[in-house]
Amino acid sequence: MRLRPPRWPSLLPARLVTACATLGPLGRRLPAPGTWGSLAGLACFAIFLPRAGPGLVLAVSALSCYLAVGICGEAERRLGKSDPGEVVLDEFVVMPLCLLGWSALAGSPPFWIAAVAAFALFRFYDVLKPLGIARLQALPGGWGVVADDVAAALAACATLHIGAWIWSVV
Repeated sequence: MRLRPPRWPSLLPARLVTACATLGPLGRRLPAPGTWGSLAGLACFAIFLPRAGPGLVLAVSALSCYLAVGICGEAERRLGKSDPGEVVLDEFVVMPLCLLGWSALAGSPPFWIAAVAAFALFRFYDVLKPLGIARLQALPGGWGVVADDVAAALAACATLHIGAWIWSVV
């Protein structure tokens, strides 16, 4: 089976596609745009989903990742660049995955500590792309743009859960 890009984003105006993909000025006007996109995603999670159960976080993440695949892939095509740095919607939508299941952990550190750790771990995995994460960028179009971030978020989540377990044992 070959991954194909969603067709619906090609119907959207270019200005809307690039504004969504770059989160407006976050991706276009600030230094280290991926960091700002990640912070915006973390802030959105902290406001709207901090106590959400894993099922809701997965559902919201699956839908937003699908939308990001379409929009980021179309932005790539319209900007004429492969995984452009100014496209930060991918970092934004995966941040809830970094804290997946956090609210259900007993004896875990306060949310703000978890949020800071999740952000730092995500940026570590997103920038360095260890554990085969870099290979996911080879997927076509928006799939490659988003898949490596999903993997980085899940690696951050796993590391965070291991850290929480250690925190509770010590």
